[in-house]
Amino acid sequence: MLHKVRGIVLKTTNYSESSVVVQVLTDKFGMQSYLINGVKKPKAKIKMNMLQSLHLLDMVVYHKVNTNIQRISEVRQTPVFKSIPYDMIKTSIVIFLNEVLYKSIRQQSADESLFDYIFNSIAWFDEVEEINPNFHLSFLLKLTRFLGFSPNEKRRSDQIYFDLQEGEFTSRPPIHSNYLQLDDAIGFISLFNSPLEKISEIKMSNAQRRFLLDKILVFYTLHTASFGTVQSHKILETLLS
Repeated sequence: MLHKVRGIVLKTTNYSESSVVVQVLTDKFGMQSYLINGVKKPKAKIKMNMLQSLHLLDMVVYHKVNTNIQRISEVRQTPVFKSIPYDMIKTSIVIFLNEVLYKSIRQQSADESLFDYIFNSIAWFDEVEEINPNFHLSFLLKLTRFLGFSPNEKRRSDQIYFDLQEGEFTSRPPIHSNYLQLDDAIGFISLFNSPLEKISEIKMSNAQRRFLLDKILVFYTLHTASFGTVQSHKILETLLS
């Protein structure tokens, strides 16, 4: 049976000389794998450049329950990116976010709130002319709302540490090293709370931004099973420094 779905490309893997399997987060079916034949041929109906990191798609797909690999009938980019493929920094940010998303999202069932958050955030990022270096940090912290481990922002005046393991403020430093002191914790929570349109108002140095990004990845590691190590942020930090 054919279904119209929206999709976000997360990973493309070679299947044969001319075919690929693309893993797509869909609005109706969650994470799905689609076999696309002949995609590398010169006259292919579906082009490889449509299947790059976090490209946003409208698709018509065949969907069979309890089938590991599905098929695509039609696909088109909607919206077509205006800046991400042509801007080295935006491309690097998207590759980094793609890596984190792929390691974080496991569900086979639909989660339209999660899907809409990612879809709308990436579409917005493509539209904005000026790159804000806070975007990827804010995106990842907001994403935790949909992944089930968002930070508890409430604190008393005596609570000057943020425990990344427990996801909350404490009055004493935890016995482990995974925590933030107050200045960094305030930046962490500000990035979590501020709308994307206002993240440029959060002022921090490149050093603080790098530190917080490392701690955000620790936060993900602590709360996401089999998260592993992220590598692409090292190139990103070099470009943004």
